[in-house]
This record gives sequence, C-alpha cells and structure tokens, in this order.
Amino acid sequence: MSASRRGAVAVIVRDDRLLVICRAACVAAPGAYCFPGGHIEGAETEEEALVREMREELDATVRPIRRVWQSLSQSGVQLYWWFAELDATCMPTPNPSEVESVHWMTPLELAAHPKTLESNRLFLSAICSGTVLL
Repeated sequence: MSASRRGAVAVIVRDDRLLVICRAACVAAPGAYCFPGGHIEGAETEEEALVREMREELDATVRPIRRVWQSLSQSGVQLYWWFAELDATCMPTPNPSEVESVHWMTPLELAAHPKTLESNRLFLSAICSGTVLL
C-alpha cells in the first residue's frame, strides 16, 4: 500500500476524556468529529507523522507511547492508532485551515455524537469491549 494511503491517529487522554477535533470546512469530511492525526508522508515513521500532524493541526507537541490499534478506513486508508502523551499544561490551539474546534470528550460522548467518523466509532467500540486498552 502506498505511503499516501496510511495515516497516524493520536489517542490522548486527560482526566478520562479523549482529545477530539472537529474538522475545518475546507478539509475532507468537514465538520466531522474525530481523533487528530493525518497522512504518513514518504518515508516518515508512524511516530514522526503523529508528531508532525499534531504540530500542524493543534500546535501541540506529543510523545507517542505505543501503537494501540490498527484499522482500515472506509476510504481505504490504513490507520495506525497511537496512545500519546500531551504535556499537562498544553492547551491545543486549532490551526483554522485544518481544525474548526478542539474538544475533550468521554468515549460515550464521542460515540453518541452524530458527526463522529465511522472509523472512530469502531475504535471506540474496541475501547468499550476491552479490545483496546489505554
């Protein structure tokens, strides 16, 4: 599978809530709620892509800890889900060209939101079933 069809997804937990973004109007799936992340470019590792995407989308520095899940999106993108740490004092700041807003939501809140991406619902289901441990 080509590098343009792979993505890294950040799973960040703070006070039992997950870091979630609402996508900007000018990107794919505008207005969708999802975990931050994006395409892995060229020879980037999953971890490098995750760090870069978090800087680009949220002006935030993260430390990837471990891959917790892998899935294939409905559009055929191979997604690598990474548990990552965000400094406790960091307040993610949306890049308006990519992110409309930032939210901290419980898994149940995100699962119940009508604009949550389907690939994210599958991940949330894996968390709730105990398949994925954070």
